[in-house]
Amino acid sequence: MAAPPRNEKMAKSTAWLLGIGAAVLLAILLTVGSYNSLIALDQGVQAQWAQVENVYQRRADLVPNLVQTVKGAANFEKETLTAVTEARAQVGKISPEALKNATSDPESFQRFEKAQSQLSSALSRLLVVSEQYPQLRATENFRDLQAQLEGTENRIAVERMRFNDAARAFNTKRNGFPTVILAGFFGDRFREKTYFQAEPGAQAAPKVSF
Repeated sequence: MAAPPRNEKMAKSTAWLLGIGAAVLLAILLTVGSYNSLIALDQGVQAQWAQVENVYQRRADLVPNLVQTVKGAANFEKETLTAVTEARAQVGKISPEALKNATSDPESFQRFEKAQSQLSSALSRLLVVSEQYPQLRATENFRDLQAQLEGTENRIAVERMRFNDAARAFNTKRNGFPTVILAGFFGDRFREKTYFQAEPGAQAAPKVSF
């Protein structure tokens, strides 16, 4: 049997090389596209995390004025004020570095959420106790702080929800095929994001009522 013509062999080789080249190019494009998508989604998570930090910081900044105002009420429960002050101090102990890495470090994230939850509980207790002091609740400064705190709690609930949405979008993309393979090559760079969890029995974030 005669051997295939030289031109036919060259054509087959060229087609084979072109096929490999096309496959490599497609793989590169998919890799670049997946990487850029992860970067964009990660930036979205970081931006939303900054918003979460901002609203929590706003609440923390209200605490000193609230405590000072409440101190003016005769015989106000010292234990309640101490709990608020200590909870505020615990929030302040979380280092900037821990906050920076919190979105992809479950331990740091849980430490942050626990400290904020403790402050929420302490503030709720303080406001409940304040109901026993009509003269305190009648002061303009206290009413103003109540209104600011209520608004801040509502904003916290909204920003936590938005953060979870951003984290979910990132995790969905990150864990999809073939992106999950790419993410594995970058180690901690594209770790899964942690979510805020509702407290046991809670259907929504705490809301201050007066």
